[in-house]
Amino acid sequence: MIKSMTGYGKSVVDITGRRLTVEIKTLNSKQFDLNLKIPGYFREKEWEVRALLSQRFERGKIDFYIGTEVTGEMLNYSINHSLAKKYHEELKALSAEIHEKCPADMLSLVIKMPDVMQTSRDEMNEEDWTFISGAIVEAVGQVDDFRVNEGKVLEDDMLKRVHSILQLLDSILPFEKNRIYELRERLLRDFAKFSGDFNGSAPDQNRFEQEIIYYLEKLDITEEKVRLLKHCQYFLETLQDLGSQGKKLGFVTQEMGREINTIGSKASDAEIQKIVVQMKDELEKIKEQLGNIL
Repeated sequence: MIKSMTGYGKSVVDITGRRLTVEIKTLNSKQFDLNLKIPGYFREKEWEVRALLSQRFERGKIDFYIGTEVTGEMLNYSINHSLAKKYHEELKALSAEIHEKCPADMLSLVIKMPDVMQTSRDEMNEEDWTFISGAIVEAVGQVDDFRVNEGKVLEDDMLKRVHSILQLLDSILPFEKNRIYELRERLLRDFAKFSGDFNGSAPDQNRFEQEIIYYLEKLDITEEKVRLLKHCQYFLETLQDLGSQGKKLGFVTQEMGREINTIGSKASDAEIQKIVVQMKDELEKIKEQLGNIL
């Protein structure tokens, strides 16, 4: 099953005195690249969060954010005065820079900024963490569903393009037959034309036939066509496998590209070259899509 590396999930949970918003955004990346933005009192749970995200997402650029908002129940909470003043100064400076008046409710904005309201507890309450971890799991599930849906769109597009390559491969056959016939006839005409320039000593006919056979064998693309067909079939089979298949499919497309390039270099026919160009175009679009999947 194909999954996209692009995803989004959001979950909100209310605990004593605060509303927490868990937000996750994922983008393309060859490695697992996690960026955490969490309140200071979550630090003790950071490795637990990292372990969960790395297990579920495998790879990609992950932006994980937990925002807090005071909901009014102020028992056991105090104001971080120095941080509140810094936020206030930054907001005033920004207003002056963009030539906007300071909002009348600036104090309420400052109070809602991260870590301005501090709990007097030294450690996070385990009951609160149960709710918070549940919100994280919910957001992760939303991201996973998003990735599955996006992956289905990418899978359908790649299926269409691989089948297009197979159709183009079949369309080579009539041109291939004409190419061999026309090439042999041209060589025979050239042989007959130049045979009279050897001062009565004609070239060895048998040796010439051997050279023709060798030359035609060098231009034969049967093996390349068979291998390309096998690679396309393997690509289609791999699309249906479980788990992350992006890297494996990337290797398969490299082999597909190698066979297509060889067919083009051995073709010696304008019509086949046109078909090869179309196959290359479809393959490049497949590679672009592979950059978006796990």
